Amino acid sequence: MSAPLKETAATGGPAPAQPPVRKTPPRPGDQRGEGVVLNVFSHGFLALWALLIVLPLLWLVLSSFKTDAQIGGSAFGWPQNWSLDVFSRAWQKGIGDYFLNTVVVLVFSVPLTMLFGSMAAYVLARYRFWGNRFLYYFFVAGAMFPVFLALVPLFFMVKRLDMLNTYQGLILVYIAYSMPFTVFFMHSFFRTLPTAVFEAAVLDGASHTRTFFQVMLPMSKPGLISVGIFNTLGQWNQFILPTVLMQPQSGDDPERYVLTQGLIQLQQQQGYASDLPVLFAGVTIAMIPMLVVYLSFQRQVQAGLTSATLK
Repeated sequence: MSAPLKETAATGGPAPAQPPVRKTPPRPGDQRGEGVVLNVFSHGFLALWALLIVLPLLWLVLSSFKTDAQIGGSAFGWPQNWSLDVFSRAWQKGIGDYFLNTVVVLVFSVPLTMLFGSMAAYVLARYRFWGNRFLYYFFVAGAMFPVFLALVPLFFMVKRLDMLNTYQGLILVYIAYSMPFTVFFMHSFFRTLPTAVFEAAVLDGASHTRTFFQVMLPMSKPGLISVGIFNTLGQWNQFILPTVLMQPQSGDDPERYVLTQGLIQLQQQQGYASDLPVLFAGVTIAMIPMLVVYLSFQRQVQAGLTSATLK
């Protein structure tokens, strides 16, 4: 069949239809140019962000090897004496006791938080029962509740249990404080695990407890490592809760300050005879373990954060 004809206004005769306009595809060179510009911008932004993070940490560590005069004279100068004596002085002034107290609390609080949080998240993610959604949103709401609003009732509750200035009191509070985020994170991870594996374990006669501990929990290892790192960082850097709950109640009570309290205590003890290198050394001692933990498990953290979206 012939192409459709159009009537022209001048002659009234038919006119051939215009061929369709073809869009020329973008040339490969243009796409490469846009990609180069985008890569330069993104890499430049990441480099700037890295400098904003690394430079303060480097300045903090270098200031530990300086004297008070060098710190006050030039903030960016290199130390003249690289002696480690300042770290020994900081450890003897109480940082060692504060460090030990923090480790004792986290050795119990982090594993118990992971255990209870994983159990609750697993039940909420894999089982359907009346009130399931209510309990899940109850945990999620706990993550949005400011801890400052609960300090007064929390203090009197712990005091009534006779657990003020005790390790077990702070451990229980840390567990309750970290549970909402743990349940929220692990709930999403457990929902991504294949149901066929769970059904195969049930058909083989495994109980619910055995299925959880021997089948589902090992499969959620990337998520456990990720949320474990976040809980460790959050509890290690916690300040407001131990400040309220870890205060000696009498002159006979020992000081069980954690690191965040100890650094403030170290600053207050100096008075007018300031020893800034000792304070910087104390902050460095408190910072290094968390840097080591994060750098050691950064690949597992990335895998845990992305695995739920890739499955």
